[in-house]
Amino acid sequence: MNKKLLAAQVVITILTYALPIWLPAGIRAWPTAWIFLLMWLGFWLFILLWLFRRNPGLLQERMRIRTPDQKGWDRVVGPLVYVSLFLWLLFASFDAGRFHWSFMPGWLQGVGALILVCSFFLFFLTFRENSYLSPLVRIQEDRGQKVVTTGVYHYVRHPMYAATLVTVLGSSLLLGSCYGILAGLLVILTLGWRAVLEERSLREDLPGYLEYLKQVKYRFIPYIW
Repeated sequence: MNKKLLAAQVVITILTYALPIWLPAGIRAWPTAWIFLLMWLGFWLFILLWLFRRNPGLLQERMRIRTPDQKGWDRVVGPLVYVSLFLWLLFASFDAGRFHWSFMPGWLQGVGALILVCSFFLFFLTFRENSYLSPLVRIQEDRGQKVVTTGVYHYVRHPMYAATLVTVLGSSLLLGSCYGILAGLLVILTLGWRAVLEERSLREDLPGYLEYLKQVKYRFIPYIW
């Protein structure tokens, strides 16, 4: 395993979430922002350590930046997901950290923290269940990819995307940004677009995925979509 690459990705992840918080508001006394950063980055460091010990193959897969078999459309749409997350956090920081456009009572921020913890649990369940959870849309023939139908995948087709939506809601509340919830619609639309394209590719190229689509009707939220 390339430890230097892993360390570089950790630094990039930290900057991806820290910069949109710090750029509008500056590094100052904004307690909920520091709570958010510590919760989020602490969780992802936990996931990295867990993967290193329990599923190094998945950790290696998640370190991939680009592969020849990555779907061409995903080389555009995939980065757009990260851009939408960056813009969402940037907007929430302008709202709650600099201009104070919206007001959020403290108890509701506490609810946001609890929702954020719930999203962490859903992320963990997804990582635990799916050893093919690549950040790239590709058919992992080199890893013997199979359709995952158990655990959280029994209820929705894209539990990691669902967890991201819960994260957007919880984080916006925790940061104290009502408008951040609205800005999160950009993340939802981008993830929805990617999910539809991803399903099309998996249906065509991954044996058994068409049958899975018939069994599990919902992409993100049971009984809704």
